[in-house]
Amino acid sequence: MKLYTKTGDNGETGLFGGTRVFKNDIRIEAYGTVDELNSFIGLLICFIHDEKVMIILQSIQNQLFNIGAYLAADTSKTIEMQTSLHLTQPIFDLEHEIDFFQSFLPPLQHFILPGGSLQGAYSHVCRTVTRRLERRLFDMHEHFQIEKEVLIYINRLSDYFFALSRYLTIMSGGKEFFWEK
Repeated sequence: MKLYTKTGDNGETGLFGGTRVFKNDIRIEAYGTVDELNSFIGLLICFIHDEKVMIILQSIQNQLFNIGAYLAADTSKTIEMQTSLHLTQPIFDLEHEIDFFQSFLPPLQHFILPGGSLQGAYSHVCRTVTRRLERRLFDMHEHFQIEKEVLIYINRLSDYFFALSRYLTIMSGGKEFFWEK
Protein backbone atom coordinates (compact mmCIF):
# COMPACT_ATOMS: atom_id res chain seq x y z
CA MET A 1 0.00 0.00 0.00
CA LYS A 2 1.39 3.37 -1.00
CA LEU A 3 1.48 6.20 1.50
CA TYR A 4 0.17 8.63 -1.08
CA THR A 5 -2.94 7.86 -3.12
CA LYS A 6 -3.39 11.17 -4.97
CA THR A 7 -7.16 10.88 -4.31
CA GLY A 8 -7.06 13.98 -2.09
CA ASP A 9 -5.27 16.25 -4.52
CA ASN A 10 -8.48 18.12 -5.32
CA GLY A 11 -9.37 18.85 -1.71
CA GLU A 12 -11.51 15.81 -0.99
CA THR A 13 -11.05 12.82 1.27
CA GLY A 14 -13.01 9.69 2.01
CA LEU A 15 -14.99 8.72 5.08
CA PHE A 16 -15.28 5.11 6.21
CA GLY A 17 -18.06 3.87 3.98
CA GLY A 18 -16.71 5.53 0.85
CA THR A 19 -18.42 8.91 0.95
CA ARG A 20 -16.20 11.67 -0.44
CA VAL A 21 -16.22 15.01 1.40
CA PHE A 22 -14.16 18.18 1.27
CA LYS A 23 -11.18 18.26 3.63
CA ASN A 24 -12.72 21.15 5.55
CA ASP A 25 -15.92 19.19 6.27
CA ILE A 26 -16.83 19.41 9.96
CA ARG A 27 -16.35 15.63 10.31
CA ILE A 28 -12.79 15.90 9.01
CA GLU A 29 -12.18 18.90 11.28
CA ALA A 30 -13.47 16.89 14.27
CA TYR A 31 -11.44 13.73 13.74
CA GLY A 32 -8.44 15.80 12.63
CA THR A 33 -8.55 17.53 16.01
CA VAL A 34 -8.68 14.09 17.66
CA ASP A 35 -5.51 13.25 15.75
CA GLU A 36 -3.86 16.52 16.79
CA LEU A 37 -4.73 15.87 20.44
CA ASN A 38 -3.36 12.36 20.17
CA SER A 39 -0.08 13.75 18.81
CA PHE A 40 0.24 16.20 21.68
CA ILE A 41 -0.44 13.38 24.15
CA GLY A 42 2.39 11.46 22.49
CA LEU A 43 4.65 14.47 23.04
CA LEU A 44 3.56 14.72 26.68
CA ILE A 45 4.31 11.01 27.20
CA CYS A 46 7.93 11.65 26.14
CA PHE A 47 8.37 13.76 29.28
CA ILE A 48 6.48 11.56 31.75
CA HIS A 49 8.44 9.49 34.26
CA ASP A 50 5.46 8.12 36.20
CA GLU A 51 4.70 4.66 34.79
CA LYS A 52 1.05 4.73 35.88
CA VAL A 53 0.44 8.11 34.21
CA MET A 54 2.15 6.85 31.01
CA ILE A 55 -0.10 3.78 30.90
CA ILE A 56 -3.22 5.91 31.39
CA LEU A 57 -2.13 8.36 28.69
CA GLN A 58 -1.52 5.49 26.26
CA SER A 59 -4.97 4.12 27.11
CA ILE A 60 -6.42 7.55 26.35
CA GLN A 61 -4.58 7.55 23.01
CA ASN A 62 -6.18 4.22 22.11
CA GLN A 63 -9.60 5.50 23.14
CA LEU A 64 -9.07 8.59 21.00
CA PHE A 65 -8.25 6.37 18.01
CA ASN A 66 -11.59 4.62 18.53
CA ILE A 67 -13.36 7.98 18.72
CA GLY A 68 -11.54 9.18 15.60
CA ALA A 69 -12.66 6.09 13.68
CA TYR A 70 -16.21 6.61 14.94
CA LEU A 71 -16.19 10.24 13.75
CA ALA A 72 -14.66 9.28 10.38
CA ALA A 73 -17.49 6.88 9.57
CA ASP A 74 -20.41 7.67 7.33
CA THR A 75 -22.89 5.91 9.62
CA SER A 76 -25.53 5.95 6.91
CA LYS A 77 -23.34 3.46 5.02
CA THR A 78 -21.36 1.59 7.68
CA ILE A 79 -23.47 -0.43 10.09
CA GLU A 80 -20.44 -1.68 12.04
CA MET A 81 -19.47 1.87 13.03
CA GLN A 82 -22.92 2.55 14.49
CA THR A 83 -22.22 0.43 17.56
CA SER A 84 -21.59 2.09 20.87
CA LEU A 85 -18.06 3.01 21.90
CA HIS A 86 -18.80 1.83 25.46
CA LEU A 87 -17.34 4.88 27.19
CA THR A 88 -19.01 4.49 30.59
CA GLN A 89 -15.98 2.80 32.17
CA PRO A 90 -13.40 5.12 30.55
CA ILE A 91 -15.39 8.13 31.84
CA PHE A 92 -15.40 6.61 35.33
CA ASP A 93 -11.65 5.91 35.03
CA LEU A 94 -10.93 9.55 34.15
CA GLU A 95 -13.00 10.72 37.12
CA HIS A 96 -11.11 8.32 39.39
CA GLU A 97 -7.76 9.67 38.17
CA ILE A 98 -8.90 13.28 38.60
CA ASP A 99 -9.91 12.50 42.19
CA PHE A 100 -6.55 10.79 42.77
CA PHE A 101 -4.61 13.82 41.47
CA GLN A 102 -6.71 16.21 43.53
CA SER A 103 -5.90 14.29 46.71
CA PHE A 104 -2.29 15.53 46.30
CA LEU A 105 -3.11 19.10 45.31
CA PRO A 106 -3.72 22.24 47.33
CA PRO A 107 -7.27 23.60 47.00
CA LEU A 108 -7.74 25.81 43.98
CA GLN A 109 -8.17 29.46 45.02
CA HIS A 110 -7.22 31.30 41.79
CA PHE A 111 -7.07 30.77 38.06
CA ILE A 112 -3.84 29.04 37.10
CA LEU A 113 -1.68 30.24 34.24
CA PRO A 114 -0.42 27.44 31.98
CA GLY A 115 3.16 26.47 32.80
CA GLY A 116 4.90 25.77 36.07
CA SER A 117 6.77 22.76 34.72
CA LEU A 118 7.54 21.28 31.32
CA GLN A 119 5.14 18.36 31.86
CA GLY A 120 2.48 20.65 33.30
CA ALA A 121 2.74 23.01 30.33
CA TYR A 122 2.40 20.13 27.83
CA SER A 123 -0.60 18.88 29.77
CA HIS A 124 -2.16 22.35 29.48
CA VAL A 125 -1.63 22.19 25.70
CA CYS A 126 -3.47 18.85 25.70
CA ARG A 127 -6.24 20.46 27.78
CA THR A 128 -6.72 23.34 25.34
CA VAL A 129 -6.70 21.08 22.28
CA THR A 130 -9.26 18.88 24.06
CA ARG A 131 -11.46 21.95 24.60
CA ARG A 132 -11.17 22.81 20.90
CA LEU A 133 -12.09 19.23 20.06
CA GLU A 134 -15.14 19.57 22.27
CA ARG A 135 -16.19 22.69 20.32
CA ARG A 136 -15.69 20.87 17.01
CA LEU A 137 -17.79 17.95 18.26
CA PHE A 138 -20.67 20.26 19.11
CA ASP A 139 -20.32 21.87 15.67
CA MET A 140 -20.53 18.40 14.17
CA HIS A 141 -23.39 17.38 16.48
CA GLU A 142 -25.53 20.13 14.94
CA HIS A 143 -25.50 18.15 11.66
CA PHE A 144 -24.65 14.54 12.60
CA GLN A 145 -25.72 12.61 15.66
CA ILE A 146 -22.85 11.98 18.10
CA GLU A 147 -23.24 9.63 21.04
CA LYS A 148 -23.68 11.57 24.28
CA GLU A 149 -20.94 9.48 25.92
CA VAL A 150 -18.42 10.78 23.38
CA LEU A 151 -19.26 14.35 24.36
CA ILE A 152 -19.06 13.49 28.07
CA TYR A 153 -15.75 11.64 27.65
CA ILE A 154 -14.13 14.58 25.88
CA ASN A 155 -15.44 17.02 28.48
CA ARG A 156 -14.04 14.86 31.26
CA LEU A 157 -10.76 14.47 29.38
CA SER A 158 -10.14 18.22 29.46
CA ASP A 159 -10.73 18.14 33.24
CA TYR A 160 -8.28 15.25 33.46
CA PHE A 161 -5.56 17.25 31.66
CA PHE A 162 -6.11 20.21 33.96
CA ALA A 163 -5.77 18.03 37.06
CA LEU A 164 -2.81 16.21 35.50
CA SER A 165 -1.04 19.50 34.76
CA ARG A 166 -1.34 20.57 38.39
CA TYR A 167 -0.27 17.13 39.64
CA LEU A 168 2.76 16.94 37.35
CA THR A 169 3.84 20.47 38.27
CA ILE A 170 3.55 19.90 42.02
CA MET A 171 5.16 16.43 41.92
CA SER A 172 8.11 17.69 39.85
CA GLY A 173 8.78 20.52 42.30
CA GLY A 174 7.48 23.16 39.92
CA LYS A 175 5.52 26.20 40.95
CA GLU A 176 1.99 27.07 39.95
CA PHE A 177 1.52 30.62 38.71
CA PHE A 178 -1.78 32.37 39.34
CA TRP A 179 -3.62 34.95 37.32
CA GLU A 180 -3.44 38.42 38.80
CA LYS A 181 -6.10 40.93 37.81
